[in-house]
Amino acid sequence: MSSSDANIQRGSSTTVECKPQYKALLFLTYQSLGYLFGDISLSPLYVYQSIFSGRLNHVQNEDAIFGAFSLIFWTLSIISLLKYVVFMLSADDNGEGGTVALYSHLCRNAKFSLLPNHQASDEELSTYRKPGYSNRNISPSSLKRFIEKHKSTKIVLLSFVLLGACMVICYGALMPAISVLSSVEGLKIEAKIKNNSMVPLISCVLLVAIFVLQHRGSHTVAFMFPPIIILWLLSIFMIGIYNVIKWNPRIYQALSPYYIYKFFSVTGKDGWTNLGGVFLCVTGTEAMFTDLGYYKQTPVRVAFSCVIYPCLILQYMGQAAFLSKNLSAVPISFYASIPDVLFWPVFVVAALAAIVASQAVISSTFSIVQQCHAFECFPRIKAIHSRRWINGQTYIPEINWILMVISLVVTVGFENTIHIGYAYGIACLIVGFVTTWLTSLVIHLVWHRSLIVAVAFLLFFGSIEVLFLSSYCMKIPNGGWLPIVLSAVFMVVMYVWHYGSRKKYFFDMHSKVSMRGILTLGPSLGIVRVPGMGLIYTELATGVPASFTHFLTNLPAFYQVVVFVCIKTLPVPSVPQAERYLIGRIGPKSYRLYRCIVRHGYKDVYSHEIDFENELVMSIAEFIQLEAEGCSGNLDGSGDGRMAVVRTSGKFGTRLRMSESAGVEESDSNNLPGALTVSSSKSPTLKKLQAMYEQESPELNNTRRRIKFEVLNTIYRDPHVKEELMELVEAKRAGVAYVIGHSHVKAKWNSSFVKKFAVNLYSFLRKNCRSPAVGLNIPQTCLIKVGMNYHV
Repeated sequence: MSSSDANIQRGSSTTVECKPQYKALLFLTYQSLGYLFGDISLSPLYVYQSIFSGRLNHVQNEDAIFGAFSLIFWTLSIISLLKYVVFMLSADDNGEGGTVALYSHLCRNAKFSLLPNHQASDEELSTYRKPGYSNRNISPSSLKRFIEKHKSTKIVLLSFVLLGACMVICYGALMPAISVLSSVEGLKIEAKIKNNSMVPLISCVLLVAIFVLQHRGSHTVAFMFPPIIILWLLSIFMIGIYNVIKWNPRIYQALSPYYIYKFFSVTGKDGWTNLGGVFLCVTGTEAMFTDLGYYKQTPVRVAFSCVIYPCLILQYMGQAAFLSKNLSAVPISFYASIPDVLFWPVFVVAALAAIVASQAVISSTFSIVQQCHAFECFPRIKAIHSRRWINGQTYIPEINWILMVISLVVTVGFENTIHIGYAYGIACLIVGFVTTWLTSLVIHLVWHRSLIVAVAFLLFFGSIEVLFLSSYCMKIPNGGWLPIVLSAVFMVVMYVWHYGSRKKYFFDMHSKVSMRGILTLGPSLGIVRVPGMGLIYTELATGVPASFTHFLTNLPAFYQVVVFVCIKTLPVPSVPQAERYLIGRIGPKSYRLYRCIVRHGYKDVYSHEIDFENELVMSIAEFIQLEAEGCSGNLDGSGDGRMAVVRTSGKFGTRLRMSESAGVEESDSNNLPGALTVSSSKSPTLKKLQAMYEQESPELNNTRRRIKFEVLNTIYRDPHVKEELMELVEAKRAGVAYVIGHSHVKAKWNSSFVKKFAVNLYSFLRKNCRSPAVGLNIPQTCLIKVGMNYHV
């Protein structure tokens, strides 16, 4: 074969490999248009109306219109294009974005977390270190040492993150209100609606439909989201070009920043007061970063740079050209600039686009609440993740209805987009300001760039955001107070929950049982060991919790196999399934005490189903075998032995034979060839009672204990391994019980007033939010609660 033929073949193979990549890129770009950019693409509905409100309502000057467009152009270019597309999308946390993701990224590279549950094994996760950003061989900066040394700075950092998260929640409530209301306001022009309450009423009906659609699940109509937004973008793009050509082609001159100077020279102090209206043109940009995990950096950059940015610039340019010749149309600038023949089609598309954009923003709010809950910064909630919702998204019922109530109250209370715009703009601006600060820390502490570079980033973008914030301060009495009040309420709840969880964790740490006391009790632990497996849930990753001994004190009997289960959230977006379970042993082998640490990322949704029991049994069996082979540390230690990530073993799943069972109680005669018989240790009376109970609860028979485990009839080097495996299978066959502490938290009598208030509020929230069993999806039929009093 000649060299030219080889080059041709090599070039054709490269072309074939590139085609799937381009297809994937185009598909993700297409999807991102429907889910990420709906909010920012709707901003032309209300930006000019907000800028020329109040004292600027009667501005009859072309320079002011040109100056407003120049402000919009440069704000979009600097904030959306430069800050987010160029810089922020690169500050991702293994593909995830948002304030919590930035905080997680910082916590992995420095000891910023206030909960001391970090283990050395956590750093061995494949997702813990981002390639190219390892800090093991780099000396820590003085800023890093300062924050790690002072607890107060950690509290300030966490409070700053929670402020951004609270504003995202406000953003999720205000965005549907302003988008729907501004899209419906077009009826005032064409339908000649004179009743001022009619538009808010129609908006409320649409808002209820939006949140009901969230509850019912939007997967059936999700395929329509990208086409609707694309149709909307095409509409505003063509209308913008039409208005530029028809009304004022000279509008391109306003791209010069000189017209910004002319705007303030014409409007004076009133122009600065209404500067917040300009910022509304970039509201929704944060969604690019917050929802980055559903897509990738390149598709988002392509979608914004090649589609969103040109469409928005031309639409704002067209509106400015129209207003320069129709100054009296400022209050209804968007719909007034639409040609009459296109009004109703554009109106329908605008309403549909508002619904689609609202769906995406509400889903983002669910995501941020779930992430805060994972970091113990939000009361217990039930996060639902099923096929009824879009792949990768989470639904939280409580938050859905809270957002709906806030949106309806805002729509009815304010009745116009101008005041809602003030509240909405402040919420978005504070989120962006928090993001700027956190990103500057990431630049210095994670990317290991010079402190000068981080400060330059903070000063450049932070000063612009402070300028807009100074303008919004003048609008606090006119609606800007709303996100401040709402975020203050959410902030108190979130920080109090984190404070109470931290105090409760420290109480558990100081109250845990010493291993010396456990070992002196002997293998039976001084109690009666009954058939079955007991899963004791605890927040401790080491030691024996006090709830265990409290249970034994009141009822001196427990299961033959005991597993202490700790569900732990790591500062990573997700933990691979193969690395999720960390298995170890407590005490000597004869005690049959094990520990399982279930590790999750802040984006993982914990679903406690029957598969968990099966995976736990398989993982413990693998640990027993690895321990016997000398692969996991101490064989018969006197305390907590070494932990092992057993699912990464090449032999995982081969230690036990697992098969589907036709019924709940398996017959010994049904054992598969090559398997040892494990007889049930239940008495005939217990078997009869179980059968009667399961006849009364047919749903239990449909969801639980369908898997049959059998020990392989092979030769084991250590006979104790076979004995332990058979006892494990016997315990699983007898049944699994879940033991959870039912905590009652009280403040100490000599505590300060502030501490008593915080602890009592935490106790109130614990009593009135979801119970741990509901949050973990533990079956109530197998649940045992142990009462515990905490005086913190």
